[in-house]
Amino acid sequence: MLRRAVRARLAAMSDAEKEQQSAAICRSLKAHIAVTGARVVALFSPLPDEPRIWPLVEELSKSMLVLLPRVEGDVMNFCCYSPESMSSGAFGIMEPVGGEPVASYEIDVMVVPGVAFTAKGERMGRGKGFYDKYMSLKDFRAVKIGVCYDVQLVDVLPTEIHDVKMDSVIYE
Repeated sequence: MLRRAVRARLAAMSDAEKEQQSAAICRSLKAHIAVTGARVVALFSPLPDEPRIWPLVEELSKSMLVLLPRVEGDVMNFCCYSPESMSSGAFGIMEPVGGEPVASYEIDVMVVPGVAFTAKGERMGRGKGFYDKYMSLKDFRAVKIGVCYDVQLVDVLPTEIHDVKMDSVIYE
């Protein structure tokens, strides 16, 4: 029910609101990433209802190694981003094609989308568990930053033992 309610609030947002909030999210993310001194950043290819972070993907790829997720079966890996390597993959999401996945311990910062977040860092994903599985790998050590529009922030989320908490959540 919560996923449905948040999706309804997202659908009610105008494109102008999404663009404005996305730009602010990108500015905040850039500042957060800079503070960490990260050299390898895992971002995501946004779905239509997620913050539009493509400008940040492009900008950061000029100064550091940017990774994007690639889903193969029931496993998600992160691979090097380059504009010419992108193709529609699992679930119609743009993914890097070719190239070997980068080891999880090499990632300094991971920016994580979700359906809903709390200000304390709890996250509700889309239900497949890809991010929770990845962030639970024994050698994963990255700073975890959740990102969302303000309508996706909720006071309480039902959580389970396998749900991975974010270190911080950026929303506008």
